Amino acid sequence: MKGASGVGVGARARSGLASKGPWWALIAAFPFVAVLTTVVLVYVAVADRLPEPLATHFATGGRADGYGTAQDLLTLVLALLLISGAVFGALLQVRAFRPATPWLIAGGFATAAGIGYPSCLTLFLNDGVADASTVRLPLWQLPVALVVALAAGALGRLLAGAPPRQPDPASGGAPRLDLPAGTTAGWSHTVSSPLMAVLGVVLFGAGLAAGVLGAWPATLILTLAAALVLPFTSVRVTVDRRGLTVAPALLPSRLRIRRVPLDRIKQATGRPIAALAEYGGWGYRIRPGGSGLILRSGDGIVVTLTGGRTFAVTVDDAATAAALLNTYADRARSQQGG
Repeated sequence: MKGASGVGVGARARSGLASKGPWWALIAAFPFVAVLTTVVLVYVAVADRLPEPLATHFATGGRADGYGTAQDLLTLVLALLLISGAVFGALLQVRAFRPATPWLIAGGFATAAGIGYPSCLTLFLNDGVADASTVRLPLWQLPVALVVALAAGALGRLLAGAPPRQPDPASGGAPRLDLPAGTTAGWSHTVSSPLMAVLGVVLFGAGLAAGVLGAWPATLILTLAAALVLPFTSVRVTVDRRGLTVAPALLPSRLRIRRVPLDRIKQATGRPIAALAEYGGWGYRIRPGGSGLILRSGDGIVVTLTGGRTFAVTVDDAATAAALLNTYADRARSQQGG
């Protein structure tokens, strides 16, 4: 930090989980988005040539023994991808599973491929068929589906690379900054959540897919959910002589998610935060005794308010921000006491 009035505190680059986390999140989300997009594109390509109903299930000999509409098939695929993607995303945020992150990503790739390949194959087998009861599943496709899933898992494991390093708990804490009297400083950092961004894109894409299928109530709900998620995938956290401010980075600066003035701050600390274990998920979370804007697991600011409640926000270089916040809070208390 530079000791001059109005000069900001630069955010320090971090190594380990904080810097690699977004990359792992994007890799983990990619197969589910890619498979959903592929299935929808295949459906659009063959929709005019599909029988009604489709052959959607096959007996051990490859003979069709189950039928349904194309909309039923796509709805099932969408549900399976959303549920499995959410499960793998949640597991990736559990601190105890972090050493296994590459293998969880590999499992996500294999699962997405295991859903997508049979779905596309079903559409292709029904393409141009007048009577769905005549559709046959070539038995050699079964080992091919297994090979595709294993190959996708191997690709995911290769892209994931080495396991993430665990954050060092000793790196937290909230010392005061040596800020000379009469000088001011500011700290500001933008934090983004690739997982929430992907969720917003998936919700929007699912809304478009539902629109193609004519399911307008689902389109409205999914599009509204995407509109609520996407603006909050990136936020700017600011610490200055007014206190702590959290605002959406993609919206006008006058719009704020939360402002905590100095006279309400008792203590601030910078420490690792486990999103799932401590707050039960991501987004703006409310729990007994406090609340927080949790965009990921990792470094974060935890502010203890004068009433005893806490407010937390995950952001890099949290220790510096907390130290500056404590310095300003000390000044405010001394001025009130004087």
